[in-house]
Order: sequence, then structure tokens, then C-alpha cells
Amino acid sequence: MTTGLLMLAMFTVCYTLLAKTLSNGILTAPILFVGFGYAMAQTDLFPLVEAERLLHVVAEIALIILLFLDAAQINLKTLRERHQWPVRMLTIGLPLAVVIGTAVAAPLLASEPLIVAALAAALLAPTDAALGQAVVTNEAVPERVRRALTLESGLNDGLALPVILLFASLAGEMMQPAATDWLVFGAKQLVFGPLVGGLIGAVGGVLFLTAKRRKMTTATIEGIGAIALAGGAYLAADMVGGNGFISAFVAGLFFGNVIKGQCAFIYEFTENEGQMLSWGAFFLIGLALVPDAVVHLDGATLAIILSSLLVVRPLAVWLSLTGTDAAPLTKLFFGWFGPRGLATALFALLIVDQLDHEIGEQLLNLAVNAVWISAVLHGITAVPFAKWYGARISASEGAAEMKAVPPMRPEMFVDEI
Repeated sequence: MTTGLLMLAMFTVCYTLLAKTLSNGILTAPILFVGFGYAMAQTDLFPLVEAERLLHVVAEIALIILLFLDAAQINLKTLRERHQWPVRMLTIGLPLAVVIGTAVAAPLLASEPLIVAALAAALLAPTDAALGQAVVTNEAVPERVRRALTLESGLNDGLALPVILLFASLAGEMMQPAATDWLVFGAKQLVFGPLVGGLIGAVGGVLFLTAKRRKMTTATIEGIGAIALAGGAYLAADMVGGNGFISAFVAGLFFGNVIKGQCAFIYEFTENEGQMLSWGAFFLIGLALVPDAVVHLDGATLAIILSSLLVVRPLAVWLSLTGTDAAPLTKLFFGWFGPRGLATALFALLIVDQLDHEIGEQLLNLAVNAVWISAVLHGITAVPFAKWYGARISASEGAAEMKAVPPMRPEMFVDEI
């Protein structure tokens, strides 16, 4: 184990030394860390049982913190008024992706209840900006497009989570004929979580601002306090029967809109410690989950994944942007660059124990295979497609759509400070 940890540490050091160079190619951090984890699984340097236990812990911590921090960077008023594309993709495109994805998955999972197909579609709906980093940081792509992709991927995991948890609860309870309270259980999860999270986030934001204005704290200590606040929202919701992950997201949303960009640690953490959590989770996914998922990659699973990437999301995005100023080429670009990443794998990992063992393992393998397939396909196409798209859109009549919009973080709050 010590040798394996040393190799992981050295691998991480090497990646950080080459990060800028690698960002211009097809080898993104998720691809590399998943691949390194898979390679380590072929050795005896990491006990797989311990890796699976560690993955559960890292996954939950990463998800709680990243949901809170992503939500804390959202200005609801600015998002609603100035960012039509991501709002449409989130409020229309995301539900459409679940509906269309269910219709596609149902025939391929004909032996299972329809709720299982719906759950599979919901797991594959969230996207991950980390896997599309070569696109969202590529200056060949117009700034408005890059920002829309970043905003959408930052928000859709939090919005998809309640749907996934509800579907998982329904699937688990409906498969137990003696259970009669599944609606009550689902309602408590979806109501108490947001209520507790909103209260903790709002009160926490007021307390943080008060302490900051009276110079009672420092930026470093504020960061520790915010992470503790996210954990507190998760635990408090769980104590009253609500969902802790939804609570953490809503807490971040309220917290961020109270402090309005006045606590810079949120953005610094997301770029540093948040990246380390994400890399660690990808490594553990490659180590503990990918080897078994690859073995169970059958025709039906591959068909669902490819349909999600090539048909479901592109169609949902196209329909959601109908009537906006997005050019056809931009709609296609948005439709393709929706890589499935950390949220898809972690959400599947969270719900697997709520389901029948066979169905849970089937959905977990589906999610994990979707992540590595997406990492490869989007990694290979990111740089060349981004350059081609940038050149074509700047020379076309759709260039007018690329008018500048105010940046979202942390300057997104400037108008209201």
C-alpha cells in the first residue's frame, strides 16, 4: 500500500508539472487519473477492498463540498437575467434529457421496471466541465459559449441529484411489495433537505459577513468554516429525514447569495483543494470500479451510453435552445460537449445500496463505463473540434450571437456589491 501511495504522489507531481502542456492535448486530468487507477488495479500495490471503502468516503466528502461550493458561486439574479443559454439547457434541456433518455433506455432494459430506465437516464444526464476542460479554457471558442458550458455543468449535477435520489428511492421501495410509505419517504427527502440547507446557508452567510466586516476572522479560517458549514448542512438534513446532498447544494446556494462574492476562499478552494478531491475520486474510480465495469460492458450498456452521448443530449439541447439566438452550429457544439464525469459515477455509487443488488450493480457499471468512454471520446475531440468550431462560428453570420456577457465568478457579484 505504501508503495502504491508513493507512486500516486509522484504521478500527481508529474501531472502538475505538465498540466499546462497537457491541457492543450487530449490527455485531460480525469483521463489520466482514471487510467492510472486502472493500471494500479492490475498490480497488488493497492488492496481493492480498501480502495472501495476509501472511494465511498472520498466520494461523499467530495460531493458534499463540491455541491456546496458550486452552488455558492451562483448569482440567481444574474443567471436569470444574462445567461439565457445555460438557463434554457438546465430548465428545459435537463428534464428533456431524462425523458428522452428513458424512452431510449426502456427497450434496452425491457426486463426491468420502467423506473430503472428512468434512473439510468437521470444518471447519464449530468455533465462535467472537468472532462471538457480543453474546451472551456480554449480561447478559440467564444467566451459566451465557454461560460455557458461551465455554468451548465456546474449546476446540472445539483439539479439532477433530487431526481436521481427520488427515482432510486422509488425503485428501491417499489421492489418491496410490503413497503407502503415510499411516497412519504421521497417527500421527506426532497422537502426537508432544501429547508434545512436553506436555513443553514442563509444564517451561515449572515454570520460570515458579520465576522468579516468586524475583522473577527481571516480568509484562511473562513474557508475552513465554510467547509464545516457544508458538512453541517449534510448532517442536519440527515438527522431530520431529509437528503444531505440536496441540503448541501441548497445551503451553498443561499450562502453564496448572501455573501455575494465577498469571501474569495470559495473560488480559491474550488481551483486548488477541490481539484485534488476530484483527482482523488477519479483515481479511485479507475482503481476500484473501472476493472469490473469493463468486464460487464455488454451491447445493451454500450448502446445506452452511445445513445446518451450522440442522440439524447444533442436532441435535448437543440430543443431547449429553440427560439434563442444560438446558431445551429452552436447548438450542435453544446450538444456534443456534455461529457459525463464525476457526478455520474458518484451518484451511481451513492444509490447502489438502495436498490436490488443486481440492478444496483448494473446501473453502477453503466455509469462507470459512461465516464471512461466519455473521457476518451470527449478528450480526443475537444481540441480539434473546439478550434474548428471557433473558426467556423467567427466567420459565420452566427458571430453576432457571441456578444460579451459579464463573467460569472467571482466578478459575477460585482453589480450587486
